[in-house]
Amino acid sequence: QVQLVESGGGLVQPGGSLRLSCAASGSGYAMAWYRQAPGKQRELVAAITSGGYTNYADSVKGRFTISRDNAKNTVYLQMNSLKPEDTAVYYCYTAVRGLNYWGQGTQVTVSS
Repeated sequence: QVQLVESGGGLVQPGGSLRLSCAASGSGYAMAWYRQAPGKQRELVAAITSGGYTNYADSVKGRFTISRDNAKNTVYLQMNSLKPEDTAVYYCYTAVRGLNYWGQGTQVTVSS
């Protein structure tokens, strides 16, 4: 059983920044951030392997950065130049031994 606890969401103006955190109950996992906007399917935002390799959705490349602190079993999503279309619930995700684990989600709202 893996537990994921997210934090860091909130309300921000367009062009602003937020940093999301996801604390995992274990270590060494590949991790990812997904998001789901109202009426839309959940989509991959960014992912990072245990070794630190990363990939991003085209819509966030150059604006978002995923990173990890293995000593703290924590993954971060630094979000810059936020746009209204980034508004969504953001979820932390990992898969371990064939099982999928999701965090509870954190709301990010980009609005003036």
